Amino acid sequence: MSAAATTAAGLENAGADSLLGLAALGKTALALALVIGLIFLCSWLLRRLGPGRQWPGQHLRVIGSSLVGPRERVVIVEVQGTWLVLGVTGQQISKLHELPAPPAEANDARPTGGFAERFAGALSGQLKQQLSGHKAANPERP
Repeated sequence: MSAAATTAAGLENAGADSLLGLAALGKTALALALVIGLIFLCSWLLRRLGPGRQWPGQHLRVIGSSLVGPRERVVIVEVQGTWLVLGVTGQQISKLHELPAPPAEANDARPTGGFAERFAGALSGQLKQQLSGHKAANPERP
Protein backbone atom coordinates (compact mmCIF):
# COMPACT_ATOMS: atom_id res chain seq x y z
CA MET A 1 0.00 0.00 0.00
CA SER A 2 1.23 3.47 -0.79
CA ALA A 3 1.61 6.29 1.67
CA ALA A 4 -1.22 8.26 0.06
CA ALA A 5 -3.61 5.32 0.36
CA THR A 6 -2.65 4.83 4.00
CA THR A 7 -3.25 8.53 4.73
CA ALA A 8 -6.64 8.46 2.98
CA ALA A 9 -7.69 5.36 4.92
CA GLY A 10 -6.56 6.99 8.16
CA LEU A 11 -8.61 10.11 7.41
CA GLU A 12 -11.69 8.01 6.69
CA ASN A 13 -11.26 6.16 9.99
CA ALA A 14 -10.76 9.46 11.84
CA GLY A 15 -13.93 10.86 10.26
CA ALA A 16 -15.91 7.77 11.19
CA ASP A 17 -14.55 7.85 14.75
CA SER A 18 -15.49 11.53 15.17
CA LEU A 19 -19.00 10.82 13.86
CA LEU A 20 -19.37 7.97 16.35
CA GLY A 21 -18.16 10.25 19.13
CA LEU A 22 -20.67 12.96 18.17
CA ALA A 23 -23.47 10.40 18.03
CA ALA A 24 -22.61 9.16 21.52
CA LEU A 25 -22.45 12.74 22.78
CA GLY A 26 -25.86 13.48 21.23
CA LYS A 27 -27.40 10.39 22.81
CA THR A 28 -25.99 11.37 26.20
CA ALA A 29 -27.32 14.93 25.88
CA LEU A 30 -30.76 13.63 24.90
CA ALA A 31 -30.83 11.24 27.86
CA LEU A 32 -29.81 14.07 30.20
CA ALA A 33 -32.55 16.33 28.78
CA LEU A 34 -35.12 13.57 29.31
CA VAL A 35 -34.05 13.08 32.94
CA ILE A 36 -34.20 16.83 33.63
CA GLY A 37 -37.63 17.01 31.98
CA LEU A 38 -38.83 14.12 34.11
CA ILE A 39 -37.59 15.88 37.27
CA PHE A 40 -39.48 19.07 36.34
CA LEU A 41 -42.62 17.06 35.56
CA CYS A 42 -42.47 15.29 38.93
CA SER A 43 -41.95 18.55 40.83
CA TRP A 44 -44.92 20.13 39.02
CA LEU A 45 -47.08 17.11 39.87
CA LEU A 46 -46.03 17.23 43.53
CA ARG A 47 -46.93 20.91 43.76
CA ARG A 48 -50.24 20.32 42.01
CA LEU A 49 -51.25 17.17 43.87
CA GLY A 50 -49.12 17.46 46.98
CA PRO A 51 -49.94 17.75 50.67
CA GLY A 52 -52.33 20.43 51.87
CA ARG A 53 -54.83 19.89 49.05
CA GLN A 54 -58.42 19.27 50.05
CA TRP A 55 -59.88 16.47 47.95
CA PRO A 56 -63.62 15.92 47.54
CA GLY A 57 -64.82 13.51 50.19
CA GLN A 58 -61.81 14.14 52.41
CA HIS A 59 -63.01 14.83 55.95
CA LEU A 60 -59.69 15.55 57.64
CA ARG A 61 -57.73 18.80 57.34
CA VAL A 62 -54.67 19.90 59.30
CA ILE A 63 -55.17 23.49 60.46
CA GLY A 64 -51.79 24.01 62.12
CA SER A 65 -49.04 22.44 64.17
CA SER A 66 -46.33 23.51 66.56
CA LEU A 67 -43.24 21.75 67.88
CA VAL A 68 -43.19 21.33 71.64
CA GLY A 69 -40.06 19.21 71.97
CA PRO A 70 -37.60 17.32 69.81
CA ARG A 71 -40.19 14.66 68.90
CA GLU A 72 -43.41 16.11 70.33
CA ARG A 73 -45.84 18.44 68.67
CA VAL A 74 -49.33 19.86 69.09
CA VAL A 75 -51.55 19.60 66.01
CA ILE A 76 -54.95 21.15 65.30
CA VAL A 77 -57.06 19.01 62.98
CA GLU A 78 -60.51 19.79 61.56
CA VAL A 79 -62.89 16.84 61.28
CA GLN A 80 -66.43 17.54 60.03
CA GLY A 81 -66.80 20.98 61.61
CA THR A 82 -64.92 20.16 64.82
CA TRP A 83 -61.39 21.14 65.70
CA LEU A 84 -59.36 18.57 67.62
CA VAL A 85 -56.22 19.61 69.45
CA LEU A 86 -53.93 16.59 69.44
CA GLY A 87 -50.65 15.87 71.19
CA VAL A 88 -48.42 13.82 68.91
CA THR A 89 -45.32 11.93 70.08
CA GLY A 90 -43.29 9.13 68.58
CA GLN A 91 -45.34 6.51 70.41
CA GLN A 92 -48.90 7.87 70.66
CA ILE A 93 -51.47 10.50 69.73
CA SER A 94 -53.58 12.02 72.53
CA LYS A 95 -56.66 14.24 72.26
CA LEU A 96 -55.98 17.35 74.33
CA HIS A 97 -59.06 19.44 73.55
CA GLU A 98 -62.11 19.58 71.27
CA LEU A 99 -63.91 22.72 70.10
CA PRO A 100 -66.30 23.71 67.31
CA ALA A 101 -64.63 25.06 64.18
CA PRO A 102 -65.05 28.80 63.67
CA PRO A 103 -66.92 30.04 60.58
CA ALA A 104 -65.02 29.91 57.28
CA GLU A 105 -64.51 33.70 57.27
CA ALA A 106 -62.66 33.51 60.59
CA ASN A 107 -60.34 30.82 59.19
CA ASP A 108 -59.21 33.22 56.48
CA ALA A 109 -58.38 36.01 58.94
CA ARG A 110 -54.67 35.41 58.53
CA PRO A 111 -52.56 38.35 57.37
CA THR A 112 -52.70 38.82 53.65
CA GLY A 113 -49.81 39.79 51.44
CA GLY A 114 -46.34 38.45 51.22
CA PHE A 115 -43.52 38.65 53.69
CA ALA A 116 -42.16 41.84 52.14
CA GLU A 117 -45.48 43.69 52.58
CA ARG A 118 -45.91 42.57 56.19
CA PHE A 119 -42.29 43.39 57.00
CA ALA A 120 -42.60 46.86 55.44
CA GLY A 121 -45.77 47.52 57.46
CA ALA A 122 -44.14 46.42 60.72
CA LEU A 123 -41.03 48.46 59.97
CA SER A 124 -43.02 51.62 59.21
CA GLY A 125 -45.02 51.17 62.42
CA GLN A 126 -41.77 50.79 64.38
CA LEU A 127 -40.31 53.93 62.78
CA LYS A 128 -43.46 55.92 63.58
CA GLN A 129 -43.21 54.83 67.22
CA GLN A 130 -39.56 55.83 67.43
CA LEU A 131 -40.20 59.21 65.80
CA SER A 132 -43.14 60.00 68.10
CA GLY A 133 -41.05 58.98 71.13
CA HIS A 134 -38.15 61.14 69.91
CA LYS A 135 -40.43 64.18 69.47
CA ALA A 136 -41.93 63.67 72.97
CA ALA A 137 -38.43 63.53 74.50
CA ASN A 138 -37.28 66.70 72.61
CA PRO A 139 -40.31 69.04 72.33
CA GLU A 140 -38.22 72.04 71.15
CA ARG A 141 -37.16 70.24 67.96
CA PRO A 142 -39.70 70.19 65.12
